[in-house]
Amino acid sequence: MKVDGRWRYLYRALDQSGQVIDVYVSRRRHREAARRFFQRALAVAAEPVEVTTDRAPVYPRVLDELLPAACHVTDSYTNNPVEADHGRLKAVRLRPMRGLKRDRSLRTVAAGHAFLQNVRRGHYELATDAGAVDRVAVAFSELMPAI
Repeated sequence: MKVDGRWRYLYRALDQSGQVIDVYVSRRRHREAARRFFQRALAVAAEPVEVTTDRAPVYPRVLDELLPAACHVTDSYTNNPVEADHGRLKAVRLRPMRGLKRDRSLRTVAAGHAFLQNVRRGHYELATDAGAVDRVAVAFSELMPAI
């Protein structure tokens, strides 16, 4: 993604049911950024048995350090759920906004998009009795008294 004309890398962790676990923005795509991302994701979620990534060369070494027992999968098309969700973020949120100017804005928009995707998919105890089409609206009406 580009922020103020410069490339930024958006890391996203999804579990097997499609719930967005964590979102991380980095200026560089190197070993330290991958390590920080995986450490943050592991602090929130249980240790996975299988990790699916693209074929970036930094992932095998970081995953061997942090998750030695996990199977690292890099087969074609296995990371499609992450890529599809990433495409929705760009198409629905970022293109209509004509880009972002700050890294903080990208973090906020990406985290908000992840929250909405989780609500829409029914991963929270919000609007569980509502249909998929109305789930976001009902969830926000339930959250309004708390805000």
